Amino acid sequence: MNIGEIAEKSGLPAKTIRYYEDIGLVMPNRSQNGYRHFNDTDLHKLTFLARARTLGFSIEDCRTLMALYEDETRASADVKDIATQHLDRIDDKIAQLQSMRETLSHLVAECAGDNRPDCPILNDLAYHRE
Repeated sequence: MNIGEIAEKSGLPAKTIRYYEDIGLVMPNRSQNGYRHFNDTDLHKLTFLARARTLGFSIEDCRTLMALYEDETRASADVKDIATQHLDRIDDKIAQLQSMRETLSHLVAECAGDNRPDCPILNDLAYHRE
């Protein structure tokens, strides 16, 4: 498969596939004229990476997960540890977003939204210190 075909089959843009090649996540064969040639194993890896990225795993986590996937002697505890750490980061981000939402919701409710110049939203942005 050429890059256009594998992009279509994997659901990844060709630019992303080239990037994954540049950083060593996939290594397609090259023909004598330099064109990339992808096989079914490359497609499987790219599909794996696409799913992992959709779940928010970092590139380095993807690299580690791919290595573990290819290692038949892996311990599932190693995979679970990576996923657990990622889940903890997601939970932290959700908590931060909920806090931001609560604060902004309060400020929006406090703002009259009329023609007067005073605005609790701008006051908070200008004078709030952590």
